[in-house]
Amino acid sequence: MKILCVSAHPDDESVFAGGTLALLAGRGAQVGILCCTRGEGGEAGEPPLAARAELGEVRTEELRCAARALGCGTVDFLPFRDPDVGPGNALYAFAPSIGEVIPQMMDYFAAAKPDAVITHGSSGEYGHPGHLLAHQACVEAARRSGVPALYSFSADHADHPRKTSANRDDPADFVVDISPAFEQKLAAMACHRTQMALFVRKASADAGRPIPLRDVIRRLESFHRVFPRDPKPSHGRDIVPLLKEFLAPIRRGEEA
Repeated sequence: MKILCVSAHPDDESVFAGGTLALLAGRGAQVGILCCTRGEGGEAGEPPLAARAELGEVRTEELRCAARALGCGTVDFLPFRDPDVGPGNALYAFAPSIGEVIPQMMDYFAAAKPDAVITHGSSGEYGHPGHLLAHQACVEAARRSGVPALYSFSADHADHPRKTSANRDDPADFVVDISPAFEQKLAAMACHRTQMALFVRKASADAGRPIPLRDVIRRLESFHRVFPRDPKPSHGRDIVPLLKEFLAPIRRGEEA
């Protein structure tokens, strides 16, 4: 089975789905990563680990390192540049319009022929414009390309480990306990050296106390089935059977 994770930036694959990708790879799936940008506009570390002009190249290698840690085979990039963070930490999409992104994704899907695609959720997790664009373009490109199954990560459920990044309009269809792949996910996150200070800073702010990297990592990863809503028409391309022994119970908000 060929599974493709489509992300907006290097590190999104590890943060939101790294444990699940590792478990799928461990079950014999061919797992690849398609990143829309090379993260040129992101943080460079504290203290900086790369000059701004070199950051895209550095983050490219960080993603390749993370992919190896997760057992992913291919790592490819679309030709979009990640915009610099603006005043007041303003975030931006990586392309002016969805119309520029869809054909690029369709060309890639036509060549890669994935059985299933995993991507960002409909709220862009915490509303990141780049995540939103990746989601919207991926949904349309996957439909037009005839991709059999599409899933989005960080789906909402009562036990979501980071509610501020849950996609509230995407109810979880399945939740994966990634504990057996925790060390792989930790290694993948550590590959993103330029972003580690950001990971820790965000988690510490949410918790109201200092958080080490190990405690930043989510042990539950949740997914929404974008299509088909009924997995039967996916003709064996549903990823859930590969994850059966790792599934966790789902509690909805009213059960919390």
